Order: sequence, then structure tokens, then C-alpha cells
Amino acid sequence: MSNTAIQIEHLSKMYRLGVINNGVLFRDIQTWIALKRGKEDPHSKIGENKYSGDKDHFWALKDLTLDIKQGDRLGIIGKNGAGKSTLLKILSRITTPTEGTVKIKGKVASLLEVGTGFHQELTGRENIYLNGAILGMRKRRIDEKIDEIIAFSGIEHHIDTPVKRYSSGMYVRLAFAVAAHLDSDILIADEVLAVGDAEFQKKALGKMQDLSTGEGRTVLFVSHNMSAVKNLCNTGVVIEKGEIKFNCEIQKTIEKYLINQELRSQESLSEIKERAGNGSLRFTKIEFLDNNNNVRDTFKTGEDLKIKVFFDYNTTMENSIISQIDIGINDSLDTRVSWLSTSIFTDKIDYKKKYICFKIKKLLLMEGVYNLNLFCSTNLGVADHIINVCKLNIVFDDFWKTGRKTSLNNQGFLVTDFNLE
Repeated sequence: MSNTAIQIEHLSKMYRLGVINNGVLFRDIQTWIALKRGKEDPHSKIGENKYSGDKDHFWALKDLTLDIKQGDRLGIIGKNGAGKSTLLKILSRITTPTEGTVKIKGKVASLLEVGTGFHQELTGRENIYLNGAILGMRKRRIDEKIDEIIAFSGIEHHIDTPVKRYSSGMYVRLAFAVAAHLDSDILIADEVLAVGDAEFQKKALGKMQDLSTGEGRTVLFVSHNMSAVKNLCNTGVVIEKGEIKFNCEIQKTIEKYLINQELRSQESLSEIKERAGNGSLRFTKIEFLDNNNNVRDTFKTGEDLKIKVFFDYNTTMENSIISQIDIGINDSLDTRVSWLSTSIFTDKIDYKKKYICFKIKKLLLMEGVYNLNLFCSTNLGVADHIINVCKLNIVFDDFWKTGRKTSLNNQGFLVTDFNLE
């Protein structure tokens, strides 16, 4: 473990649903003795269906094995409920594993949720000393750091106020400042940074990067903000249903995660009842594709995007011509930011292939979630019109290489180049 900060071997965590113990004191003692001796819990499920779970058991983590090197900035990615927070709680020694071992080299500072480790009745200043004492620091060492901690937190005017009167933003500012500046070898940060404002998030991410590159600390970072993970971390893991599905350098890890997300775009549109039109043509499916024809619903700013729309028609369409197929892209406030239409092309659409594919070069949409509307008209009138068909997720990428989020015009309208495939 010379260059390894954290070594995880066959780590599993089982929760018993509905109860907090085995229900019998004797069994609780057996479980405790087994874990102390490094043996399996005699009351956990064993055999080939060990991790399948049942109505009384839930495996939050399943047989995780991972080595984290000293100075690594590890991004832990996954959906809600994947097991990310459970892993961090085990590494922080808040909870114990059901099976497996964790070896940690050095002191750990954790920032798992707002207010963790703070005493409500103590002031911000007193909580700094309390957290330092928990980490094993002497008062003289904390005295040397306290001015720097208070300045970084940006809450100087409230530092002698009991933290029970702090807002969630003030909590996280002080908690991060304490965790980042006190003597620790490993810093663990959960999604809690999302509570802070944009300015503080940027400062916090910069500080974590400095701790890793400048001081050699190991950083574990959990976030659903892919841009933050990409900017901070150099390696990453994807956790899905308690298992590690992918472990590589951060760029490939993020791409793998985005490709394998559960896609609403693959859902059938045929069953949607809230639609208008005469029914001569019906949209059946919509897909978002990258340049490698991988189906995804999350793309980065500046990335190429194909939107493929499938449809079907009845016998009334045999002698008809599609006038246009339109895709409207609306932001989260339902404001139209883009409109793609076949009407600008002079060639007739070959509707016999029953799909149309728009190719967008360098999608210049800001970070956010966008709703898509579909519309089709023929010489017989409006054939089909569906509002809010599916969602398109856009994550920030430094497309202009400025270090800042991409800026469009004041209205945020899409300015892009598109064509038909």
C-alpha cells in the first residue's frame, strides 16, 4: 500500500429493510463478533443468489474492489440509489461493511451532507476547533489555520454566531473550508457542494484541485454535475446498482456513463394519447445519436448530435406528400430555443423509409434540460403533433476554451448548422 491511499477489497453492504437489527439480541451479537473477526455475517444471504436480495434485504454495494492512489482525484458517478453515498459512508467510518475490507492510509476529512459534524449550539468558530480536535489536531495548529479558514468561507460576519442560525449555503461554506484546510490526507465530498452558489462552487473545486496537485491529497468527489467532475477529477468510476461498471480516466468514464444511461428517447411514442392531427401519419420513436451512432440522451455543449425520428402511416398516405416534419426544442421554462424543419430543404422527403434524421453540427445549447416537440403536416393537413415528447440533457463543456460556460446571445437561442442525413 506504499502508493495506495485507499484499498477496497470485495466490499459489500446489505441493509435489512423495515428493521434495524436481526430482531434477536443473540443474532446481533453473532453478527458483531463475526465482523470483528473479519468473517462473514452468519445471517447474511450466502450462495449463488447472494446479492439478488429479497423483500427483507437490500444490497447497497456488491463486491466492490478498487485501489485509489495517493494524490488521485476520483470522480464517483452514478444514478440516485446506485450506492455512491453508502460507499463514502463506509470510507468515512460512519457505517461498517457487511463483507469485505477497506484499508485507508492517512486521516480522512468528510463532507457528506450539510451540517455534518457541527454542533448546533456552538458558533462557527467553536465548530472549527471541534472539527480540528476530531481530526486529532492540536489547538496551536488550528490557531495557525483559523484565519485562513474563516476568510475562505466568506462568512466572517457570522463566524461567532451559533450555526443553528446558518442557512444551508453558510453551512456548506464553513464545512468545506474546515475540511479543506485542516490536516487530512483524504478529502471526501458528496453532492453537498451543489448547495453553494456558483462562485463558491468554482472556488471549492479550485481548492480541491490545489490540494491534490499541490499537497498530494487524495480527493473523492461525488456529483451529478458532469462538468464539475470533468474539471476536477483525473480518474472516475461508474457505480450501478451497487457494482462498479467502469473504471478509467475521467473523460472515458463520463462518456461511458452518458452512453449507458437509461434512455427515455427509446420509449415508444405510439402509446401517447395527448396528441393532435388526423392520424394519417404517427410518430413512433425518437432517438438521439452521437457520431458513432450510440444512442444517448445526454450531450455536451459543442458536440455533434443526430435526432432520428421514426414514424408510420396508413393507407391514406399512399398518394400523399409530407409537407414538413418539425422538431421544436424548448428550455425548462418552455421557451422555444430552436426549431429544426424539413421545410427549408427543396428535395422531397422519402417517407417510404419511415424515418427522418437531422444532423446538427456543434450543438451550441447551454447546460440544462430541454423538452422536444414533434410536428408533421402533409397535403392532407396536420398529421401528428406531440408536445414534450422527451427530454434532451446538455452538460457543460468548455467549447470556446475560455474556462467559462458557453455564452450565446441574450435570448439563449440556438445558433447552429443542421442538415438531413
